[in-house]
Amino acid sequence: MPELPEVETTVRGLTPVLLDATLARVEPRRGDLRRPFPAELRQRLTGARVTALSRRAKYGLIDTDRGDTLIFHLGMSGRWRVDPAELLAHDHLLIETQAGRRLALNDPRRFGSVDLWPTDELAHFPAFGALGPEPLGPAFTADHLRTALAGKTTSIKLALLDQRVVAGLGNIYVCEALYHARINPRRAAGRIARSRLQRLVEAVHDVLESAIAAGGSSLRDYARPDGELGYFSKQFAVYGREGEPCGCGGTVHRYAEGGRSTFWCPACQRG
Repeated sequence: MPELPEVETTVRGLTPVLLDATLARVEPRRGDLRRPFPAELRQRLTGARVTALSRRAKYGLIDTDRGDTLIFHLGMSGRWRVDPAELLAHDHLLIETQAGRRLALNDPRRFGSVDLWPTDELAHFPAFGALGPEPLGPAFTADHLRTALAGKTTSIKLALLDQRVVAGLGNIYVCEALYHARINPRRAAGRIARSRLQRLVEAVHDVLESAIAAGGSSLRDYARPDGELGYFSKQFAVYGREGEPCGCGGTVHRYAEGGRSTFWCPACQRG
């Protein structure tokens, strides 16, 4: 599933094409993805000018001068294709600009979604109501984590996947951040000292920024809007590396928790 760096990379790739562009054509090519397309999507967006593009957690946001924001989620296999020479069977939403650019939202598994919401009421969009701070934003601090994790006996790994604690972190980047912070993923979240939480915040920043710079991770169906594959997977320290040597001399292990695989090094992630 595309995670935060993949969505951020997508938004950055769409920005040169859409920012300040007028939408000449908005055409859903089927009735639904994970849920139905908004009934008035074509009517409300055709002729609108795009005023901003941004991201919230794992959602991309496209604001328009009509006070509407198109909110997209890439699901398991979604990606935007820029200026495709031809449309494919799984190009489920087509957008064309007055300048002649074309965007196709391709989603073979159809676990993605497209919504339309008033821009000035985005805080009330159902998926955003209980979200924690952005991991790359100023509110994501060691003090925030100490407060959010106080008294929690669940593992720090599962706690970081709780979107109420921090928005947008997924399995891959939590594994990598915990490794770089040298924190045992099984450790009780409420029993981690502030100094270690500070190290964790810094590790989250570093891992996400490196992943965004690399264009995300090429896992399964993900590709950037320009069609290129992200290459951060080549920099994984532990994720997907069970049985391989760690840089410390230990061996990467894997265990399952909460329906997900956790990769870590017991030799250097002791804290």
